[in-house]
Amino acid sequence: MAYSDSDNRVSAAEAPAAVKILIAGGFGVGKTTMVGAVSEVAPLRTEEHLTVAGVGVDDIGGVEQKTTTTVALDFGRITVSPQLVVYLFGTPGQERFWFMWNDLVHGALGAVVLADTRRLESSFGSIDFFENRGIPFVVGVNCFDGRQDRTLPEIRDALDLDPRVPILMGDLRRRDVSRDLLLALVEHLMAEQRAVATY
Repeated sequence: MAYSDSDNRVSAAEAPAAVKILIAGGFGVGKTTMVGAVSEVAPLRTEEHLTVAGVGVDDIGGVEQKTTTTVALDFGRITVSPQLVVYLFGTPGQERFWFMWNDLVHGALGAVVLADTRRLESSFGSIDFFENRGIPFVVGVNCFDGRQDRTLPEIRDALDLDPRVPILMGDLRRRDVSRDLLLALVEHLMAEQRAVATY
């Protein structure tokens, strides 16, 4: 009996629904770390060593010890159930790579914007990007080793966030903290959907 490739294909009705979420933020805020913390598979990373080409171009203030950078994207996957798979796309942080965001954002349901209290201004570009496109997002403040040098109200005020945008603080190297941030995004998306439905 002859077989074709189509015999092994999953029908559209059987294929799991796919959800795309972007992980964004400035250089060195923990995007690669977050994707790696929650992905069920070894994440695809496009990290390269920092070179002299970035001197005077990339702002490494506050993260001088960083030796690598994402030059395209980080990619991870979470299987929620046989019917639902979440794909995570970590964006490059340096401004010179922001042109890629326009392609990465296609089909994204929502986003997580990561912030570092030492360099909150590095998150402004990400917040503006999603606000201007009407894409719901939450903010995660990366607190390595429990360091919290600002309060949530101070951060909300500094980032000029809409009161409805959730903010969470925690060490994103911990799987449970990164997971909770994604759950906060899902809850935010559902709340936004309910608001639209009742408008």
